[in-house]
Amino acid sequence: MSIKLFELLLQASIYTVTISVVSILIGFAIAIVISAMLLSRQQLFVLPAQIFISFFRGVPLLVQLLLIYNLLPAIGLNVPSIVAAVVGLSLCTAAYQAENLRGGFASVPMGLVESAEMVGMTPVQIFRRIKAPIALRLTFPALVNEAILILKASSLVSVVGVIELTRMAQDLAGSTFLPLEIFASAGLIYFVINWIVALAGGLIERSLPGVPR
Repeated sequence: MSIKLFELLLQASIYTVTISVVSILIGFAIAIVISAMLLSRQQLFVLPAQIFISFFRGVPLLVQLLLIYNLLPAIGLNVPSIVAAVVGLSLCTAAYQAENLRGGFASVPMGLVESAEMVGMTPVQIFRRIKAPIALRLTFPALVNEAILILKASSLVSVVGVIELTRMAQDLAGSTFLPLEIFASAGLIYFVINWIVALAGGLIERSLPGVPR
């Protein structure tokens, strides 16, 4: 396989990384809200959060992408296919991240929270200094794993017309009749990207407060 073909795959991988990073960040923001709703004592908040998680964890991502891709124009939102892809990935990862965060917040020792209340800390201070750091430390490995899963799952956005790494590999394999070399190269790029994410995640995890170095 020529260097030019490999460069095309590398260029397409930029779209893969960009779509994945944006989706993960948006999904994390949504997940914080959903996890807060899950931990609420009001059924008015808990039930919608449970429905959200059940739907986006129970329906295949491919179906979600196709549904959103066709739904947005139907309600008058004519957006680029890359926007539909980001929306689909964001909502999907939000459901998984919300469950991870819920577990993290639920694992915060109540003794620490009660002690903080006794010394006069406000709810905001308790959340920022106690609950959030502990929950993040407990759920960080799961969040890194979810990021890797989304990077791999981003290959599905090709079905809505986004030219990312997998779609580029398919196009090049069809035009050059070199499927083995093309897909092996694409697999290598995916491996390197995910290896970097895992390595960075491990370094960040060790730098978190309270984590043994």
